[in-house]
This record gives sequence, C-alpha cells and structure tokens, in this order.
Amino acid sequence: MSDPSFDQILSAHGSGPQAGETAITYPGERLSWAELDARAAARARRLVSLGVKPDDFVAISLPNGIDHHIASFAAWRAGATPCILPTKLPGHELAQIVELAAPAVLIRGGDGPEGVPRLAPDDDDDSDAALPPGLAAAHWKAVTSGGSTGRPKLIVDHAPARFGERLDGLIHLVRMPRGGAILNPGPLYHNAPFFFTSLALLAGSRVIGMSRFDPEEALRLIEQERVEWVCMVPTMMQRIWSLPAEVRTRYDLSSLQCVCHMAAACPPWLKRAWIDWLGPQRILEVYAGTEGAALIITGEEWLAKPGSVGKAPPDVVTIIDEHGLPCPPGEIGEIYFGGDASTRFHYVGAEAKLDGEQRLSLGDLGYVDADGYLFLSDRRSDMIIRGGANIYAAEVEAALSEHPEVADAVVVGLPCDDLGQRVHAIIEGGEALSIDAVGAFVGTRLAKYKCPESYEVTAGPLRSDAGKVRRAALRDERLQWLQDGKPFRRTR
Repeated sequence: MSDPSFDQILSAHGSGPQAGETAITYPGERLSWAELDARAAARARRLVSLGVKPDDFVAISLPNGIDHHIASFAAWRAGATPCILPTKLPGHELAQIVELAAPAVLIRGGDGPEGVPRLAPDDDDDSDAALPPGLAAAHWKAVTSGGSTGRPKLIVDHAPARFGERLDGLIHLVRMPRGGAILNPGPLYHNAPFFFTSLALLAGSRVIGMSRFDPEEALRLIEQERVEWVCMVPTMMQRIWSLPAEVRTRYDLSSLQCVCHMAAACPPWLKRAWIDWLGPQRILEVYAGTEGAALIITGEEWLAKPGSVGKAPPDVVTIIDEHGLPCPPGEIGEIYFGGDASTRFHYVGAEAKLDGEQRLSLGDLGYVDADGYLFLSDRRSDMIIRGGANIYAAEVEAALSEHPEVADAVVVGLPCDDLGQRVHAIIEGGEALSIDAVGAFVGTRLAKYKCPESYEVTAGPLRSDAGKVRRAALRDERLQWLQDGKPFRRTR
C-alpha cells in the first residue's frame, strides 16, 4: 500500500466506484471515495511531518467511525503499520500496551500516556505537498491481544502492505463482493472487523458501519443499504435470533449473499436455525486465529458434517497427542497448523507455541475425522471467549492479584446465555476483603468486558506448593453449583 490514490488502487482490480460515490457510512457520518482519498493523504502527510518512518507502528485508539478508517489508510500511505488498540482502556492498561508497542504516534481523541506523540483524530496536513514515493510497510497490521502470561501482547501480521494479486484471493476466499456493500457490526479494534472493512474498501465495496451492535438495527441496515455481506460473531447471531419472529422477519434480507461467522464456537442449534432461515449457501464459517491460520466451511458442508469447522488437509492441520505424536482420526489432541509460522506473524510481548517442525498451536483441542474434517472439542483452557472477544484468565488474575487484600486469584469462564461465557473470579483473602472494593480496583486496570461479573472468596489456597492450579476442576465444580442453583454475587 504505497501512495497511490484510491482511483489507482481500484482501477488495478477492475472498474471501481466513482469518486463522488459513498465509501463509508456511520450514524450521522458519510464519506465519499474522493474524500477518503484526500483525508488519508492529508493525515499521512501529518504523520510524516511528526517523524513517522517506514515500518514504524502508528497506534490507533479510536471508536468505530470514519476517523478510524482514515487513520489506518493514512498509516499505510505513510509507510507505517497500523497498531489497533481498544478505545475504552483504563490508563494503566493503555500505558502497558503503548509501552509494549512503542509507536511513533498515538492517534487518540482523549488523553494518552506520556512519552509518545499524540495526534487528534482531525489533525491533518491540508497542504499539497507530495508524500515520499514508494512508501509501504513490511507488515500490514498489528493487533492487540490479552497475554497468556498476564500481560497484553501484539500480533504482527507479516503480510506486506502491498496486496497485489493477494487481494483477489482473499476476496474470493471469504465471498466478499466487489463494488458492493458490506455491514460491519463489530468493534474495529478487533482483528476481524478491521481486516474485513479494510479488505472491502480495497475491493471498492461500500462499508456501512455500526457504532455499536443492535440486532434490529443490523437487520434494518441490511434492508435499507442492500447489504450483500456481513461478518458476525455467534453472540450477534443469537441476539438477532432472539428477536420476536414478527420483528426478525419484518426486514427484506434478499440482498444478503453471505453471513460469515467466526471468533467463537457457534452452538449447533443456532447455526442450524440460521441455515434454515437464510439457506446453507449464504452461511460461511471461518475458524481462524489472528496469527493467520484458518479453515473455512460452507453451510452445505456443515450440514453433511455438523459441528465441523472445515476440512483440514494433513499439511495444514495436525493433531498432536501429549507425547508429541500425531493422533489417528477421531482421537482428541492439540491442534497444530502447518507451515513455518514465523513467516506469517510474530508476537511482541510473548513467544509463539511452535513444535519442532515450526507448526503453530493456538492452544485448541480437537480431532480430525476419517474424511479430514476438523472438530473442536475445547477452547484454550486459560482463555474465556465473551461475545467473540478473547479474555485471558492470566491477565485478569494479574490485575486481581495487584489488590493488596487479595492473596491469590483464579479466573474461569462460566456459561452465559447472551455472551457465551462470563468471567468468574475465585479470590483468596481474609474476612475483611470487600468484593466491591476489588471490583472497583480491577475496573481501573482492565477494560470493562474483561472485568469479572461474579466473585467468590475462599480462605484456602488455590494452588499447589508447585504453584499449579486445577483450573478445569474448579470450573467443573462451579458448573455443578450452577446446576444446583447456588448463586454467585454479581458486580455488574
């Protein structure tokens, strides 16, 4: 993504939209292709004037809206890598991530940590100065993720910021239209919404964005804007399905060609309901990590292999047992993705889990059947998936353990009808420990969606003398308590 205009980008891939046509809409906002081109160039000039150099990180901490897209395209045109940060982070957590990323500039509307230049979302260079030629970052994006060690990490995608022919392959793979319209209901600081909206704009498709997800509003926008493609997490699908039938069927969804869902396991009943509603040809599931490994399964395939996440060629997926040996079909083990993972991404703040053949594990367990289809049996034991967002237990535990009255903490995920899982904290402390005080303390250190929704206090040790915790056993015990009707104290 060197410094061509959008006309040049789009014409390289066939006939594109006209400059005056709408490129992006959000509630109360509209931007044409010509305006996007001009604003991205003006912002890129401002970044260069601030000393941004090729392959620097430009951190973007903005809410969903037109400014977010302008900032990311400006970073690419300045030869930098956009580093996407959540917007509503407590100062402590934001400072940790900014320290880790060491960006050349932080684009943010509010205050930011000291020591890094901050650029307001509307601070552009409106001169006619030309950008230096040939600017293009070696890595096209960096996305934050909760760290399994208790601290955040960055996942840096090694794909260069020059799409070329790769653009056509990606568009075809996920069935995205060219010159059409897509709906983005998710937060742009998550990998999938950022990736797919950027891909759509490069494909000449209009992006209809939501400030935040609302199930009926999503259906209204699909009808009004003649949306052809949308990516959702299962929580969004469930909230739409939970609408009264007369509301859900009120809207004309005939324009919608593909519902792509990912980021969390979709309950089979919910997936079958959507297939029955829209037809299997319009449902596409992606099992992927930000690290670049991915499988895809169509609705038609899923009906033949209910519960599968896609066909897994042996050179793409290998199931490894506890002894490091490949598992036979049907046997559960750890899922490793083939190929040299070091060519696809690297972490900042963590180490990738690779085996001797440089295969990558995302920590998931599953099995491959005799026909080569992959089935997940469990998610990462230390990770909670809440509404499609990954929450690492160790990160929450680290924040809890900072409280002076908390001797230790263990965090597990418990079922939630709405979001899939909720964060439950088991804390070790004395009689004087105040859960309200702990909850308020953690709220200053973690984003709200990561904060525990229920607590319990125990006087006994949570770990063995070797520092080990039986997390699965603790979770199973609490699941039994839920079944027996034992309540937990809610903090929000």
